[in-house]
Amino acid sequence: MEVLAIIPARGGSKGLPGKNLRPLYGKPLIHYTFEAVLESETITKAVLTTDSDEIIAASGDFSKIEIPFKRPPELARDDTPMLPVVTHAVEFLKSSCNYHPDYIVLLQPTSPLRTHIHIDESLQLLLTHNEADSVVSVVELPHNCNPFSIMKYDGKYLQPFMQYDESKNLRQLKPRFYARNGAAIYAATYECFMIKKSFFGDTVLPYFMKKEDSIDIDDAFDFKTAEFLISQRANDFAS
Repeated sequence: MEVLAIIPARGGSKGLPGKNLRPLYGKPLIHYTFEAVLESETITKAVLTTDSDEIIAASGDFSKIEIPFKRPPELARDDTPMLPVVTHAVEFLKSSCNYHPDYIVLLQPTSPLRTHIHIDESLQLLLTHNEADSVVSVVELPHNCNPFSIMKYDGKYLQPFMQYDESKNLRQLKPRFYARNGAAIYAATYECFMIKKSFFGDTVLPYFMKKEDSIDIDDAFDFKTAEFLISQRANDFAS
């Protein structure tokens, strides 16, 4: 069973320049994903796709993270969707070394709190459900982001986004909703990614993650939050 991990890391980032190499609690952000991949017991091959010589150089200590190509500039723009990036990596491996994975997992470096345990649990979930196309990591929405709590502004007044029985307007009674947490983990069958051209396919399994493990770094505030959580995790481990 071949499970290919793809780690995408562009050199450019408008929201947080140099994000993937920015030091986070003593090491570059991207190293957290490298370490999680190498500790995984399910991933059989890992590939970094990047357009950056600096990121390639920073990957030198992780020899098992393969860098078989430099990502083409047309796949490294701000507006480049992730699906063609994955497709390019898989097609390159197929044409250059006749490699064909059974499953593909996309692991973005912006989720440093995601560990090898999360990766392996989510992949085992997919591997043991033959009818599923994919598994996606999700986090429960906080009650103030629940669709039944959201209000629309029409230019003058607030209106409910979704009508809700006000006699039942208690947090405990509202339906639960979930959001992709970055996503920290996208995993799917080869057919889902490469034939259906989808991260999700028709049948998507949820992998539930805690709020504190679901930080997705987009800006400086996210970075500071992640650093605090990682420091707390390190202190808990030390004690």
